[in-house]
Amino acid sequence: MKFRPLHDRVVIRRGESNDKSKGGIIIPDNAKEKPQEGDVVSVGPGLRDESGKLVPLDLKAGDAVLFGKWSGTEIKIDDEDLLIMKETDVMGIVEKPA
Repeated sequence: MKFRPLHDRVVIRRGESNDKSKGGIIIPDNAKEKPQEGDVVSVGPGLRDESGKLVPLDLKAGDAVLFGKWSGTEIKIDDEDLLIMKETDVMGIVEKPA
């Protein structure tokens, strides 16, 4: 299924969580915290300002982002767990060194 978000919404694939703590202790699934970072899969076209002009989003597909612990709504598309949230729920883009 192909999914395209509307307005200022973005679809994010959550990053993988660690199975071990820094000290080497294996963390069971029910005690793991969900990661607060992920990759943007798809973005909406943007919002309209007061004059009706379309203002595009700052995010684009492929951006690595950080978001709040309780941000977004979990959805499942083609057996893949994704998050959909407004662009304002994203705290920032993670810039990876070249």
